Amino acid sequence: MTTTPGALGVGAKLARLGGRLRQPEWRRHGYALLGGKLVGLVLLFSILAIGAALFGGGAAHAQGDEVKASSIINPINTFWTLVGAFLVFGMQAGFTMLEAGFCRSREAVNVLMECVVDTCLCGLLFYAWGFAFMFGHGNGFIGTQWFMLQGAPATYESTGVAFLAFWLFQFAFADTCSTITSGAMIGRTGFVGDLVYSVGVSGFIYPIIGHWAWGPDGFLASMGAPGKFLPGVGASFHDFAGSTVVHTIGGMVALAGAIVLGPRLGRKFKRDGGGAMLPHDLTVATVGGLILWFGWYGFNPGSTLSAMDFEGIGRVAANTTLAACAAGLAAMFYAYPQTKKWDVGFTVNGFLAGLVAITCPCYWVSPGGSILIGAIAGVVVVMGVNLLEYLRIDDPIGAVPVHGMCGIWGTWSLGLFACGKYGATGPLGADNASALTGLFYGGGITLLKAQVIGNVLIAVVTLAVSLALMAAVNAAGLLRVSRAGELEGLDLHEHGVPAYPEYSIIGSAMPHGMGTGE
Repeated sequence: MTTTPGALGVGAKLARLGGRLRQPEWRRHGYALLGGKLVGLVLLFSILAIGAALFGGGAAHAQGDEVKASSIINPINTFWTLVGAFLVFGMQAGFTMLEAGFCRSREAVNVLMECVVDTCLCGLLFYAWGFAFMFGHGNGFIGTQWFMLQGAPATYESTGVAFLAFWLFQFAFADTCSTITSGAMIGRTGFVGDLVYSVGVSGFIYPIIGHWAWGPDGFLASMGAPGKFLPGVGASFHDFAGSTVVHTIGGMVALAGAIVLGPRLGRKFKRDGGGAMLPHDLTVATVGGLILWFGWYGFNPGSTLSAMDFEGIGRVAANTTLAACAAGLAAMFYAYPQTKKWDVGFTVNGFLAGLVAITCPCYWVSPGGSILIGAIAGVVVVMGVNLLEYLRIDDPIGAVPVHGMCGIWGTWSLGLFACGKYGATGPLGADNASALTGLFYGGGITLLKAQVIGNVLIAVVTLAVSLALMAAVNAAGLLRVSRAGELEGLDLHEHGVPAYPEYSIIGSAMPHGMGTGE
């Protein structure tokens, strides 16, 4: 065997290696090289394992068993949905702070108690029958399976998301709708009455009406198809993350409650020479609003139910942000001429209005469209507050304008601003074969008609049923506290403790004509 001149033999190479390993600098270099190779191998095998889990398929099946899509859990999408659920649930802290900040100090504890108890009540109701009514198979009006989550498959439909992860995500949405309602009823609602109407909202109104748009066989979701509801419309109703299902429903229930309750004692409206009662802590309210904005990144991007739709998630998150920014500024500037001040309350409700409005169209519109949708929502919310003031409807935090009116605008806006590029999200990515196109992008009024019909139908039915519910609770003497109890303040009257025992309540926070010593 010949060797190349100057080349070392095996023995010489081993001797050289031994000599170098006795040198500290060469040992460090060798260990680093060996460690890098080991890390590379670990990463390689990890990628192969994840790929096998995602695309190769789920749990092992006995020979001869048929593998069904509903039995294969996608771990990445399940984790993404859980993160979204946690963010949406975190919005309860934002709602609690927003409502507590905008109310008077004498009813802050009542707000805290209602938000906490509504959450607990909603969770049990959504477990017992709410989820079944909303997301179970049945007919176009109501679901009839999975009561108490019995008989549920491994995943929900074809999403690849673990069934209980999907349940948790949707519970957080249901809780949001329930909390919206209480905001317009602050300061004069009895605690028992709140419990009673909350059963009606979380247990029946929200899940049954929500089934029409989001249920697997809801009649609005299939509207326009041959043999379905209004086949001549030519398009189905779309609501990506809930401008109608969550916010319009919540806003209409809130409106019904405010109408049946009537205004708080001492509330004088502008046309009668008065004005709104002052919020007691705008710092808390503003921080609560920003927490809601943060939670909306679970509300909207999380509604893809798919971490694999990378472009869709990014687009939804960006559209959500731009709409909120445009709406906050639009509300601030639009309100300035009437107040001659830079009003923080209108600004906070402004960006919340933009978030509500973009919730429906966020997947199908462009960033430019999102800015326009948000800017219009900022104007709508100020006009809505003024309209309620004129109608002498007392809504302390602006729940009806923010959620009800801007939920309606956001739903309709899809029929105007859908840009014709995006279709539907999916467990492994987007399917843009059947993109939605609105009026402003050459799509005509077909989609707009479907959006208006679906939204108006849900809004009218919700308002009618909610008025009946609130009237019944009020007739039973449970909805509104007594005059003496309201004058005393709900915190002391209903819960026996003030929110701020070390501080005296200023006169401007009292009902009109009530002295600070009373």
